Amino acid sequence: MARAEIVVGAERLPEYLPLLRDSRVALLSNHTGLVNGGKEHTLDMLLRNGVNVTAIFSPEHGFRGDADAGSHVKNSVDAKTGILIASLYNGKDSSPSPETMDRFDVILCDLQDVGVRYYTYYVTMMKLMDAAARSGKRFIVLDRPNPVAMMVDGPVLDMSLKSGVGALPVPVAHGMTLGELALMINGECWLPSAKKVDLTVIPCADYTRSTRYRLPVNPSPNLKSMKAIYLYPSTCYFEGTVMSLGRGTEMPFEIYGHPSMKNAPFSFTPRSMPGAKNPPLNGRLCHGKDLRALDDDSIIARGVDLSYVIDAYRSMPPALQPKFFTSFFNLLIGDRRIAPMIREGKSAAEIRALWQDDIKAFRARRKPYLLYPEK
Repeated sequence: MARAEIVVGAERLPEYLPLLRDSRVALLSNHTGLVNGGKEHTLDMLLRNGVNVTAIFSPEHGFRGDADAGSHVKNSVDAKTGILIASLYNGKDSSPSPETMDRFDVILCDLQDVGVRYYTYYVTMMKLMDAAARSGKRFIVLDRPNPVAMMVDGPVLDMSLKSGVGALPVPVAHGMTLGELALMINGECWLPSAKKVDLTVIPCADYTRSTRYRLPVNPSPNLKSMKAIYLYPSTCYFEGTVMSLGRGTEMPFEIYGHPSMKNAPFSFTPRSMPGAKNPPLNGRLCHGKDLRALDDDSIIARGVDLSYVIDAYRSMPPALQPKFFTSFFNLLIGDRRIAPMIREGKSAAEIRALWQDDIKAFRARRKPYLLYPEK
C-alpha cells in the first residue's frame, strides 16, 4: 500500500474537531507531528482551523526533535506561536505542574512511535494520560502507523526491571500503534494512579497491520533511515554493552563495533555531531559489522534477532568478555536470563524459545484493543 493512501489520525479533522469545540487544548507532539504530505505541522493546522491551543507538551528529544537521547529538555516557548512548551523529559519529576494542567481542558496526542518498548514516546504519553485521569481532563490520541506493526517479538518485560526505557508488560516489539497501546493501558488499568482516563482514539484510515509505512521524517536524531528502524528491535541492545552501535556516524543502529573486536570486516570512527554530542567510543577507530546490505524483508521476518549481540560478544577478546554487558542491557531486553545465556554460548534460536509462550499470551491479551486488520 502506498504512503499516499494512508490518512493519519491528525488529518481526519471532521472526526475530532467537534470534540474540541469551546475547549482549551494542549498538544503532546514534536517534529513528527506532520500532516498534508509533511508540508504542515499539526499545531499549525489546528490553529489554522480555529482550535484554541493553550499549551504544548514535548517528549524526549524536545518539540523540535533535535536533542540527544536521554538529554534533559527545559520548558520553553514556541518561537512561531508563542505557546508554552512544557517538557515531559526534563530530568526532574517531569510530570506537568498543576499550573500547566489548569491551562487546558483536553489533551491531543500526536506522536510518531516506532513500536518498540524501549522507545520512550509511549512512556511520556502514559504519564500524561495519568495526569489527565487524575485531573479529569479528556485525552485524544491522533493515531499514526507503527512501522514495525508486523513484528510481535522479544521478551515481555519483567516488571521488576521497570524503568524509563520499559514501563509496561509488553514485548520488545509489541506490534501496536500508540492509539491501540493507549486503549490497552486504559483497559488494563496500567496507569500509575490505577484510574481510567476519558480516552478517544482517532484511528488512521486505509491502514493495516501489514502495511509497509515509510515515515515522512526521522522520528528521532539517531533513527536516520527505515533500515535503522527495522533493525532497532535487534541492535539497540548494544547501548547496554561496551560496543558502539554507530552513534556519532551517519549509520546508527545499522552498524556495530569496538576497537578490540576481532575478525571484523568493517571499520568506523564515532565523532561528536548534532544528536550525538558525546557518543560511545568517541574518536576511537572501531572494527565491526555493517548491516546496511541486509534485505528489509528478511530483517522484519527475523523479528528480535540477538545474533548481532551474540556475534559481537564472541568476537571480543576473552579478557574483555566479562565486562561486555552493562546493567542497562537488562533494562533494554527486559529479562535477566538473556545475558547469562549469551555468556553460556546459547544460540539466538535457543534464547528466542524463551519468550514464545509469553508472546502467544500477549497476542490474546491485546486483541480487544486492536483497531486495524492484519492485511
